[in-house]
Amino acid sequence: MLNRFTTMAAVIAMAAALPALAQNAGNLNKLSAFQQTGTPMMEPIPQDGKRADAIRKVLENVTLPEGFKIDLYAIVPDARHMAVGPQGVATFVGTRKNEVYVVTDRDKDRVADDVKEFAPSVDFTIPNGVCFSKDGFLFIAEQNRVLLFPAAEFFYEGPDVAAFEVVAQGELIPPEEASYNHTARVCDIGPDDKLYISLGQPFNVAPAEKMDLYKETGIGGIVRMDRDGKNREVFTYGVRNSVGQDFHPQTGELWWTDNQVDGMGDDIPPGELNRQTEAGQHFGHPWYGGGDVRTDEYKDETPPDGIVMPAVETVAHAADLGMMFYTGRMFPGKYKNAIFSAQHGSWNRTEPVGARVMVTHIAEDGTAEMKPFAEGWLDSETGEYLGRPVDVAQLRDGSLLVSDDLAGAIYRISYDSE
Repeated sequence: MLNRFTTMAAVIAMAAALPALAQNAGNLNKLSAFQQTGTPMMEPIPQDGKRADAIRKVLENVTLPEGFKIDLYAIVPDARHMAVGPQGVATFVGTRKNEVYVVTDRDKDRVADDVKEFAPSVDFTIPNGVCFSKDGFLFIAEQNRVLLFPAAEFFYEGPDVAAFEVVAQGELIPPEEASYNHTARVCDIGPDDKLYISLGQPFNVAPAEKMDLYKETGIGGIVRMDRDGKNREVFTYGVRNSVGQDFHPQTGELWWTDNQVDGMGDDIPPGELNRQTEAGQHFGHPWYGGGDVRTDEYKDETPPDGIVMPAVETVAHAADLGMMFYTGRMFPGKYKNAIFSAQHGSWNRTEPVGARVMVTHIAEDGTAEMKPFAEGWLDSETGEYLGRPVDVAQLRDGSLLVSDDLAGAIYRISYDSE
């Protein structure tokens, strides 16, 4: 009897959801045909009041190198990865929920004037990954779909925006492999004008019975494809869960962060910043949990040949996420082509670490050294997180944006030598 009623309840719930699903699919079809959906206009997110004051109070304790300062740029709920439009008109912000936001600084005083939901007529699912092509096409990588917005920077003011599927729903990964864990995608357009997307595998340590499927589909790796979704291939193997990537502005090499295996202790294994020099390289998971630390599950197994070790081993469980190469002119010359990255902070370490912005300088021989750049979101006395940086992005003036999904904010770091 229980099974009967459980099944009946599931059928009723599914039937109730069908009109909404049909409506959402219909909205995307309408947007692809440049038709209106009837979705109401978006209400702006308030940018002042007690919340803004509280965030600014926290920023008073953030330390930076001499000459740098940090300010509140925008209040953006659940702010995750960011993409600054090539025209400098707007910044698009993904989340791990169902919204994408767009931030506009109309008077160019480097403080947001307007924050609204982007494309509310589209039903998003974990639209964490946002990235632009140089010619102004916005890509959004969701949990299991990739959408294209060809003119997002010029049509974001209303609820209806031209939208097209690059990878249809359920085709980025097999639907049965969709998970609530490690599904925050990131994307980039590479020097080859192809689209690169990270596909974190959902387990703490990927099980052996999944390895053939993951190798074939690119789960636990980085895939690349043409901008229209064709000619997909696996570019990177042996990734646990990468949520940050960028291409070196001079060499074109792909660098990316990776999060290590949990449950092995406070201080092992290390997190990773990786350097990829050619397609098809393997970076160790699940034979390695981080750096050269072997996982318990695979300690007696022989790893594949040619494993690439990280360029930088980072503090264990700091959760290294978004990263970018600095190409601006505002900061001193030593920061040119350096990597800025965000450490989100630990969730299961007995003594918390992270919650800061790091900088990595790369020597001519390719060796790299990472050190703190902006910190103070972790209260050293209470162990409480006052903010959790997720991603970094560069404005056209050369200043640095930092997103924070705990505070629901974006900060701006600038430099003045005087």
